[in-house]
Amino acid sequence: MNTLFPIFVKMNQIQALLVGAGPVGLEKLQAIFRSSPLAKVKIIAEQVIPEVFQFIANKETIQLEQRSFKDSDLEGKDLVVVASNNPDLNQQIRKLTTERNILLNVADKPDLCDFYLGSIVQKGNLKIAISTNGKSPTMAKRLKEFINDLLPEEIDETLELMQEYRNQLRGDLEYKIKQLNAHTQDIVSKN
Repeated sequence: MNTLFPIFVKMNQIQALLVGAGPVGLEKLQAIFRSSPLAKVKIIAEQVIPEVFQFIANKETIQLEQRSFKDSDLEGKDLVVVASNNPDLNQQIRKLTTERNILLNVADKPDLCDFYLGSIVQKGNLKIAISTNGKSPTMAKRLKEFINDLLPEEIDETLELMQEYRNQLRGDLEYKIKQLNAHTQDIVSKN
């Protein structure tokens, strides 16, 4: 049973740390910025691949320090992503983040993670996160492709119209929910 609690984080309002800037670090960085183009991320890495330098070139919300990780790098951080092949470093960061109540994701190490980076389907304002509870990122990717193909291209226009309709509704919350449920039932029902 998947007991994860799905949330959508406003990455531009928190401080994130990425440890590692190799191919996996780049993948994690790209995933963050694909969903949150204004995310605030500090990168700490001894080795930095050229693609990371290229990716961060015009992004003002990213800081990069090419050096070894220090415990003090966690000061003021709300969320940490580690892309390291160093088991000792991974365990050290796990211990420190636990002590400081900082959420942690360690690439390809589900047992060290507080959260997972799921597959994301996005069309305009609609964003759907897919989790396999860390069991199969490949399956999540396939489901992402499947769901993306199912969604109509005009879904964002529909969302804009729904927002206008919601803003025009008068009455208490219960009435509004009833009206919105009735209105959306026809949109998503199978014919």
